[in-house]
Amino acid sequence: MGRELYVGHMSYEATEEDLKRLFAVAGTVVSVHLITDPLTKRSKGCAYVKMATAEEAKEALVTLDGALLKDRIITVSEAKPQKQKPHPAGGGNRRPGKGARPAGGKRRRD
Repeated sequence: MGRELYVGHMSYEATEEDLKRLFAVAGTVVSVHLITDPLTKRSKGCAYVKMATAEEAKEALVTLDGALLKDRIITVSEAKPQKQKPHPAGGGNRRPGKGARPAGGKRRRD
């Protein structure tokens, strides 16, 4: 089991400090990353918590899955690796109208 945990179903008012205090009962918390909306900067109700060792992460999962935090019952699970986003072929900096061919494959001559 890895050392990073996913925490879901959190109250939108829960802070990183709240998570650090809660997860400290299972061991050393290395980091907490609260997921926020990029536009509003408000919490999305989930976070990632990294524990110092795999054993502490397992203890946190067993102990805290279903725990109460800010009047909400949270879920704790092992974090899955982040998926790599595919990069577009050919550099990806092409814009329509700048050398791109219209449908049909022939260039228009103005």
